[in-house]
Amino acid sequence: MTQLTPKQSVRRGRIFPERTLSSEELARRKAEDEVFYRRCRAIFERVCPDWIEDHYGWYIAVEPDSGDYFIDEDNMQAHKKAIEKYPNTRHCVFCLNETGTTGTI
Repeated sequence: MTQLTPKQSVRRGRIFPERTLSSEELARRKAEDEVFYRRCRAIFERVCPDWIEDHYGWYIAVEPDSGDYFIDEDNMQAHKKAIEKYPNTRHCVFCLNETGTTGTI
């Protein structure tokens, strides 16, 4: 006769519980991200009409602190151009079209 081994119970919970953020911290980060996006979007809206005709579907990386932007046909190249000039700052990448995004949800 074979012996059955006891079935182990499934452990549920976070892998790193010490890295759980409070709801206040999450709300603060979300608000900061929204402010950052609005600053980037304002620059994109200002320069988009100048570039959209000749570079439709290209990508633009916007660095809001300086107001600089970098345009390239490939989104990763636009991203790399922004990192080369501003290695320690955040930037946002948009597509040069009517909405600033690619794809559909």
